[in-house]
Amino acid sequence: MFLSVLPAADPSGDPTAPTFQDAQESASNIAGWVEENWATWLGIGLRVLLIIVIAVALRIAIRRAITKLIDRMNRTAQAVDGTALGGLLVNVERRRQRSQAIGSVLRSVASFLILGTAALMVLSTFEINLAPLLASAGVAGVAIGFGARNLVTDFLSGVFMILEDQYGVGDTIDAGVASGEVVEVGLRVTKLRGADGEIWYVRNGEVKRIGNLSQGWATAGVDVTVRPSEDLDRVKAVLGEVGEAMSKDEPWNERLWGPVEVLGLDSLLLDSMVVRVSAKTMPGQSLSVERELRWRIKRAFDAAGIRIVGGLPAQQEDESAPDPTAGMAAPSAYASTTSPQSMAASPLTPPSVTK
Repeated sequence: MFLSVLPAADPSGDPTAPTFQDAQESASNIAGWVEENWATWLGIGLRVLLIIVIAVALRIAIRRAITKLIDRMNRTAQAVDGTALGGLLVNVERRRQRSQAIGSVLRSVASFLILGTAALMVLSTFEINLAPLLASAGVAGVAIGFGARNLVTDFLSGVFMILEDQYGVGDTIDAGVASGEVVEVGLRVTKLRGADGEIWYVRNGEVKRIGNLSQGWATAGVDVTVRPSEDLDRVKAVLGEVGEAMSKDEPWNERLWGPVEVLGLDSLLLDSMVVRVSAKTMPGQSLSVERELRWRIKRAFDAAGIRIVGGLPAQQEDESAPDPTAGMAAPSAYASTTSPQSMAASPLTPPSVTK
């Protein structure tokens, strides 16, 4: 189209200066081409502009809706925190981090879908055949999916872990391959701090099962081993007094979510019997409650004269010490060469040696 507007070259090969008539003819051709196609290009431009405006407005509206949803989740977490229900699930900081992660994922997915759809609509407006492009993109997506299937698995597992609130920052979990306190939750990797201070990087796709030790409530259990001759009613009364006193002292009154219960006789042996004590505690505080219970039970039993046994079999108090010479044989009279028995004994005649 534009080639017809340019002046024709001289057949002889010698360049000739364009005349006024040639310039007038070129301008007329350009004006005619613009007059014929301006409506088409103007319609295409308006359609592209309309697609872009709608895509941008829709993206802004969806992102604002997601932001309001996240803010509402944060306000709900702040209202719940500080109550008994707040301790059952998560604190404000953990809920905030989880909501931010969910909001980031939702905003990224919404932006990708809206902008990707708008780009395809713009290309179709210019009458570009999208079939080869979509086919190539499908083949490339399959190749990338097979090559990076572990990465895709880790990403999807991380998304579902965050959406389902399986664990969060500050929780103590057992992920099978590693266990410890959650330091950071990512879409691909979860960072744990072990009992010895080491950092574990666990891929989300490798986690097959998760045991969360920080959600709901925990149980503190203490086994008290005493002599079989002790009065069980007296032992139960002392344990009840220990549990009642502990539930009234700070900070144990907050860590204990139920009374300290004496479950009863757990086992009975010839030299000992085991009494089981249990209490429902705040998540992650069972070990500290167990240590404090053992401390208080030992002091209370010492004051009450109740003996705690365990390990080696207990010895009876009225049993006398064994005689160390009881297993020794009596001395023989023939052991001394000057004794009358030795003198009266006739010596044995050595056998004669024949040559």
